Amino acid sequence: MAEWWRGAVIYQIYPRSFQDDSGDGVGDLRGITRRLVHVSRLGADAIWLSPVFRSPMKDMGYDVSDYLDIDPVFGTLADFDALVARAHELGLKVIIDQVLSHSSDEHPWFAESRKSRTGPKADWYVWADPRPDGGAPNNWLSVFGGPAWEWEPMRRQYYLHNFLAAQPDLNFHNPDVRAALLDTVRFWLERGVDGFRLDTVNYYFHDKELRDNPPLPCKERLPPVNPYAMQDHLYDKSRPETLAFLSELRALTDRYGARAMVGEVGDETRALELMAAYTAGRARLHMAYSFEMLGDDFSPAHFRRTIEGFFAAAPDGWPSWSFSNHDVARHVGRWARHGADQDRLAKLSIALLASFPGTIGIYQGEELGLADTELSYDELTDPVGLRFWPENKGRDGCRTPMPWEARAPNAGFSHATPWLPVKPPQAARAVDVQEADPNSVLHAYRQILAFRRRHPALRSGGFDFLDLPDPLLGLTRRTQDDVVTGVFNLSPAPHRLPLPRALRESERIGPAQAARLDGGAIELGPNGFVFLRHG
Repeated sequence: MAEWWRGAVIYQIYPRSFQDDSGDGVGDLRGITRRLVHVSRLGADAIWLSPVFRSPMKDMGYDVSDYLDIDPVFGTLADFDALVARAHELGLKVIIDQVLSHSSDEHPWFAESRKSRTGPKADWYVWADPRPDGGAPNNWLSVFGGPAWEWEPMRRQYYLHNFLAAQPDLNFHNPDVRAALLDTVRFWLERGVDGFRLDTVNYYFHDKELRDNPPLPCKERLPPVNPYAMQDHLYDKSRPETLAFLSELRALTDRYGARAMVGEVGDETRALELMAAYTAGRARLHMAYSFEMLGDDFSPAHFRRTIEGFFAAAPDGWPSWSFSNHDVARHVGRWARHGADQDRLAKLSIALLASFPGTIGIYQGEELGLADTELSYDELTDPVGLRFWPENKGRDGCRTPMPWEARAPNAGFSHATPWLPVKPPQAARAVDVQEADPNSVLHAYRQILAFRRRHPALRSGGFDFLDLPDPLLGLTRRTQDDVVTGVFNLSPAPHRLPLPRALRESERIGPAQAARLDGGAIELGPNGFVFLRHG
């Protein structure tokens, strides 16, 4: 199926935290392979593996020192090949994370580049002279705090790092760099992967003139925790040259048949615009996602505005929507502050996500209704939390190990002390506990994803939003032969909705929660939802 990715369910695996089979407290490829049946039973079409390449792990694998090998903490290339083979046996596609915008400072390319201004790889990274007073070349800031420039004494120059100083940015204006990176992509295509998640895809190119970013208006009396949010990032990312390189990537992957690429777009002011541009037509990315649904806004207006905004900008493009991933607090915790019951909110969330037009992503553990683990400062590993604690506790809370067996050591993740702790609130939601409970979040996920698979309208159909009062969201999905309407209560309070004229002859189908058809109205309990078929 050439376009298997269109409307697919992609399950994200954070390898350090999925399953440890080697006994060192860190998850590994063999552990993932053993647990793939769980992902298959859930109803996913593909897995996305966060980075497993060789790395010093300054940013947990997003600092790559060898693009063509597996880090020993995760296993070997043979283990990777076995994982791909097992996934394919189970009908699962395999997408791997490609971190192309930057490498580790321990990569041989950077070791060569930092030596001198005249070596064979002198121009493979972004280097610039200091200002006359010795300061950084411009005002660009790092996502992880502080200036985006680091002084290198050997070259007497600064190098650019949009993230950690240990993650120098590659110079995409150099054609040799682009060719080398395409070779790394080709290596994994030859090993049988089905696609790529492109990390920080809009960070590839920088402004050659190194112009200062302009400020964004600051509405607050004090600046945000991270001043990065005070700039309009016109020149350090999201540059127009990116489109041509995406076409090069697409041409390469197309030569291998049914492959797919999904790009991560991180931009504070133009994310939907970039998602649209990066997926328009058939010569760029297959799909893209941004952080639009990974934030705190849990309102019908926000979801409608985001979806309609994307398709208005790119009617032939394709989005990928997720509510959680390894970079943000889990959505049950983010949204439960509105007073919702954790299980009800988890079930509502997957029903809502399953109704959205596009491809959908599930982050490991959300099918258990997990919220973030509460960690103390001494338990942290994430550079974000270590720098900005306690105002920003970092990303470790959403990265703690997957709980498989409630009563086993470390909830069945490992017999050794895990790299992040498994605490009682997470262990209590282990897979084995939820397997035994037909009303669990896990069973709800399976039911809703199976329902979505049975209905072509939900995977690939057109869409129309119903004009409903807040906090209700209504969405109709349709193909020529299949029409499904979902109505969702995004509030912990019950609501009664008189049925719109077009739905008065409808019947309830598929999974539902706290919903009752009462004559000409729907009674929706707290975080209730219902799927309807037109009469």
